[in-house]
Amino acid sequence: MDSIPRRSARYHFDYGRQSRLASQPGGAAIRFGRSVEIAVIDFHTHSAASDGALSARDLIDRAAREGVRCMAITDHDTIAGYLSVCQSVPSGLELISGVELSCQWGRAGIHIVGLGFDPAASVMTRHLESLDKARRERAEKIADKLDRSGMPGALEGAMAVAEGAQIGRPHFARWMVLAGHVESEEMAFKRFLGRGKSGDISMLWPALDDTVATITAAGGLAVLAHPLDYKMTATRLRALTDAFRDAGGVALEVINGRPRPGDTDTLWRLVRERDLRVSVGSDFHRDSPYGAGLGVEIAQIPEGMGVWEQL
Repeated sequence: MDSIPRRSARYHFDYGRQSRLASQPGGAAIRFGRSVEIAVIDFHTHSAASDGALSARDLIDRAAREGVRCMAITDHDTIAGYLSVCQSVPSGLELISGVELSCQWGRAGIHIVGLGFDPAASVMTRHLESLDKARRERAEKIADKLDRSGMPGALEGAMAVAEGAQIGRPHFARWMVLAGHVESEEMAFKRFLGRGKSGDISMLWPALDDTVATITAAGGLAVLAHPLDYKMTATRLRALTDAFRDAGGVALEVINGRPRPGDTDTLWRLVRERDLRVSVGSDFHRDSPYGAGLGVEIAQIPEGMGVWEQL
């Protein structure tokens, strides 16, 4: 890594809108490396295969329309959305394999994004099967808690809402609204599903080391997703980053959605100190006044720093 940004550097990013560079007509074929043809990328998005609002087809079609040149669908613990569209990608868009894997570091739940892996690798399919089983068992426990709170039929209702997607608490929240138990999904979390509530069922996810090893063994690159969302002290965050790097992780997600002032500076310091690369993504789930749209401009990230240059 030759071009490490200096401590005083400031970087400009465009969130969820098309880059002027990306929209130039008649550009060369998309390729990884330093190329203005992929000035807008998105390596953290969600489809309806997990907890996103758009089908994988609608997601990639929209990304292509909005000028994203390279992206990954990183659904929670499933690659079903990616597999449903990977053979029919819109012209001008490069789609790489992706997933956001749940894992455990100590008592903390952590998310690791895997990029560019072989989706047919047996080590990955076994890992995803184990996560699917764990999520189903968790859903049964959540439903039991809701049943005891006077809401019978929660599992069947949430599964109907999920429509085959990887089931999670947002599906229970939506069912609770539809069934008339609460007025809003926010209220469902506040009263029943949020942290410390009866429907907040703890899980022992796979270890961080094993999760990174799975991605690496499948030929992919591991990215520590939204590092500041774990609400750790600076010392503990550095320890997490060290554990991630020592396990074979290669990049930190420096941009996730709409970062707060100072967040990117904090993460750039970690990247420099730990000799890691950077990844960026919108973490797009649905249109929201609080969330970012699809795509992040990367034109001002120094050469040699982007994880996309290793794919």
